[in-house]
Amino acid sequence: MASGIWDFLFSLFCGLFGLCSEDSCRLITHAKVDHIVCSYAAKDVSVRLFLNDAQGKPYARLSQLESELPRPPLMLMNGGMYHDDLGAVGLYVENGAQQKSISTKGGWGNFHLLPNGVFWIKGNAVGVTETKQYISRKIKPEFATQSGPMLVIDGKLHHRFLKDSDSLKIRNGVGISKDAKTIHFAISKSSVSFWNFGKLFQERLKTPNALFLDGTVSAIRAGEYRRGGWRQLGPIVGVFKK
Repeated sequence: MASGIWDFLFSLFCGLFGLCSEDSCRLITHAKVDHIVCSYAAKDVSVRLFLNDAQGKPYARLSQLESELPRPPLMLMNGGMYHDDLGAVGLYVENGAQQKSISTKGGWGNFHLLPNGVFWIKGNAVGVTETKQYISRKIKPEFATQSGPMLVIDGKLHHRFLKDSDSLKIRNGVGISKDAKTIHFAISKSSVSFWNFGKLFQERLKTPNALFLDGTVSAIRAGEYRRGGWRQLGPIVGVFKK
């Protein structure tokens, strides 16, 4: 009960008073699994996506990107699925330039566990939007990454998730508060099912829309909170203080 009250108060102060800063990460235990959750007031941070360096080569690891940044980030996290060459799977937009087009195809694997969705940034606005909704809204973002499946869609858990599933993996994702003022990033510290990871966003973080970013390779660097990072990655999300 006490943990639930803390989660609520943290989200309230973060959204209403902009108290999300370098100390915005904390541990939340949900369904007996610890998660690192980093929450930021959208108006106080700059969120960017990174894939390739100035020579056109993938950064591949959080540590490599961090070493080349002109200023330290509040947080770095893997930001979507990728092919063997580390290129993005599905829509990828960086600095307003679309490098990969959006995908609406079904198929094998988590990305195609439809519906999937898009995490996007446009000025001070941020969003997690189901793919078909994203297309119909004709959003023109500065940054965007498509991944899947959606974890929470308009307040409801993805209909394909099974409560008693034995598919347990490290997972990370992103969700946006109902008022669109707060961004929540989360990564599990041990293996978790899609059902319970989605419930973290739906019930604990109160995000009506949340997106799975990846699993197994999931990594984060945010102050004292470090996990993963030894595997090569494709897209990377960076959060910076304005």
